[in-house]
Amino acid sequence: MNGDDPRIRRVPPHNGTPGRGAPRRPVPPPPPGGRPPAESPQVIRRGGGPPPGARPTGRYEPPLAWSQTPEGRRTPPTRQPGPGRGPKPAPPTHAPTQRPVPYRESEYAPPQRPAPDRGGRRRPPPSHGDRPSGGAAPRPRRRRKRHVGRWFLVFLIVLVTALVYAVVTLDGSLTRVDALGDYEDRVGNTAGTNWLLVGSDSRAGLSDEQAQGLATGGEVGDARTDTIILVHIPPSGRTTLISLPRDSYVSIPGYGQDKLNAAFAFGGPQLLTQTVEIATGLRIDHYGEIGFAGFAGVVDGLGGIDVCVPQPINDPLAGIDLPAGCQELSGPQALGFVRSRATALADIDRMNNQRLFLSALLEKATSPATLANPFALWSMASNTAGSLTVDSGDHIWDLARLGWALRGDTLATSVPVGGFEDTDSGNVLLWAKPDAARFFEALANGDPVPTDLAGQ
Repeated sequence: MNGDDPRIRRVPPHNGTPGRGAPRRPVPPPPPGGRPPAESPQVIRRGGGPPPGARPTGRYEPPLAWSQTPEGRRTPPTRQPGPGRGPKPAPPTHAPTQRPVPYRESEYAPPQRPAPDRGGRRRPPPSHGDRPSGGAAPRPRRRRKRHVGRWFLVFLIVLVTALVYAVVTLDGSLTRVDALGDYEDRVGNTAGTNWLLVGSDSRAGLSDEQAQGLATGGEVGDARTDTIILVHIPPSGRTTLISLPRDSYVSIPGYGQDKLNAAFAFGGPQLLTQTVEIATGLRIDHYGEIGFAGFAGVVDGLGGIDVCVPQPINDPLAGIDLPAGCQELSGPQALGFVRSRATALADIDRMNNQRLFLSALLEKATSPATLANPFALWSMASNTAGSLTVDSGDHIWDLARLGWALRGDTLATSVPVGGFEDTDSGNVLLWAKPDAARFFEALANGDPVPTDLAGQ
């Protein structure tokens, strides 16, 4: 173009620098009126051929790419110009050797840490297909913390609240009387803790149908005591249960000599407590009383009790006809069992039956089946608390301590008996004074009952 002949190939001049060809030869002018002669092809070699006009060496050198270094030639190191140095070195005659750079994951994505699964094995990191669009790594799931301590604290609070509610409710359901009044020349403090437990024949609160079902015989005037048991809890050693026969001939303050249960009829719990303290020389610390209805209710609340009846008892007045042997007694049957005197030894047998009943009652009340069943435990506790009469200073936790003391090995005995005698008060039971005095003196001093008196 622009006047040039397209048939003529332009060759860049060769000046010794890369990228430039050999110097152009003069092209002869074409002959007039004829076709210009064809020029022989020229091979441009980068630094491989001899200069024009030089003699060939006879060795063939293949052409080199721009990034290749001629064999036997080393590129001088490039020096950076600085103060006091020579001129800038010539540019390199070839491209620098390229070195591959290893791929590093940390330069493109954050490292993934496999999280252990529930079985303790490690999970592989999520694949790139799981990543959301945009290249951001997904956030790890926050594992739910198991607040075991928090749930245990909630359970503990609920349990304590329920216990406090139960204690307050049961303590409020107790009936209280002034049973431990002070009087002149009262017995001083003695060793251990003493409870006076009384089973009265009161029919208060019973309907005609209930009185008939329990065979109480109807109203008989002033309330009397069918059962009198003195429980002595020593500072150490076995708890002792002493049966005090209701026909015991004792001195009643203000009424002279009479049967022990007459003191309850004359002056109620306070006079009975004073009479027992004077007769035994032991200071009474707590008082507990239960009537006919409450007695049967406690047994029924436990679902009955298992008692081994030593001999058959057929007593229409008590409403029972029991064969000898171990059997389960209901509430009315248990009440007739502890009241009946239709046996050979009458009052003596009745005291023994009362101790058998009390042992069976405590065994059933403290059994694992009862304690592990909250419904049975609550039924027993509510029936017992609702039918008990205690001193004004007694509480439900005092009864709990009494039950704890009676749960283990106990000694069940009775006051030493000296015989029977007919008096103005009827047939009465006499205590063996020397033995009885020694018996109660040992308890007052915190000593065990003498061995020769323990089997009375």
